Amino acid sequence: MSQTQSNAYIIEIHDRAAGIITRDERGFRFFSSERLFDSLEGRQFRSAREAERAARAVFSERSRRANSSLFAN
Repeated sequence: MSQTQSNAYIIEIHDRAAGIITRDERGFRFFSSERLFDSLEGRQFRSAREAERAARAVFSERSRRANSSLFAN
């Protein structure tokens, strides 16, 4: 029995759909599904895990900025 891998995955960060990655010959390409993750649009990743880490980093950075501006006043 051969095992097939999916060619597309949804990346969710804290119950938010960050985007979809699709497999191609060079790895995985990211397609943003929410404005917050638009900076990753079209980026190529070696693995699904790498794409997920990048989306988590974007989310964390946005959270840090929101928290620091909240306490800046």
